[in-house]
Amino acid sequence: MATREVGRVGLPLMNIVRMKGVPILQQLEMEECLLRSSSDNWCIINDGTDSPTIVMGVSGKPAELVEISRVLEDKIPVIRRFTGGGTVIVDHGTIFVSFICNKDAVADVQPYPRPIMSWSSLLYRKVFQGIADFRLRENDYVFGHRKFGGNAQSITKNRWIHHTSFLWDYETRNMSYLKHPKRTPEYRLARDHLDFICR
Repeated sequence: MATREVGRVGLPLMNIVRMKGVPILQQLEMEECLLRSSSDNWCIINDGTDSPTIVMGVSGKPAELVEISRVLEDKIPVIRRFTGGGTVIVDHGTIFVSFICNKDAVADVQPYPRPIMSWSSLLYRKVFQGIADFRLRENDYVFGHRKFGGNAQSITKNRWIHHTSFLWDYETRNMSYLKHPKRTPEYRLARDHLDFICR
C-alpha cells in the first residue's frame, strides 16, 4: 500500500492511497473510518479484490437482489456498505476509486450526489478521453450505452465520500449471482446484466 499527498490548482489537496487486491470489506471499513474520523481529503485506489464478493447498498434487500441459493451453495460473501447505490459483484478485475472530501474542499461542488458525480465525471472524462464515448448517464459511468462504473455516496455533516466500482475485466459467470433489480436506470431498457455492462 502506497500513500502520498498531491494537489493541483482547482483540485483539493488529497492524500492518495494505492492498494492492490485488498478485500472490499477491509477497504469499506477503512473508508468509513476515514470519512468519520479524519479531517483530510483522500483518494483511495484499489486494483481488484481478492475474491468475488457481492456488495449491496445500505438499503439493499438480499431476497430482491441476490440469487440466494446459488450464493449460499458457492459461498459467495455478501456485504452491505455504508453508502447508497445498487448491488454489484466485484472481483479481481474491479478497480475501485474513492474520494473522501471535506464539504468545502472542492470549489463550486455542493454536497449532494448529483453535483459530486458531475465533478467526478469531469475528472474521469479526461482520463478516458479518446478511448470511447465516456459520460455520466443517470448515476452510472458509461461507454456509449453500456455501464462500466457504478457510484455510491454518503454525505455527513462536514464531509462526503463518493466511490466507484469500475467493472474493468469482470468474470462474466459471476453476474448470474445477481437478480435483475426492480429499480433500474431508464437507459438499461430491461437488458440483462451481460448486455447492460461493458467489458
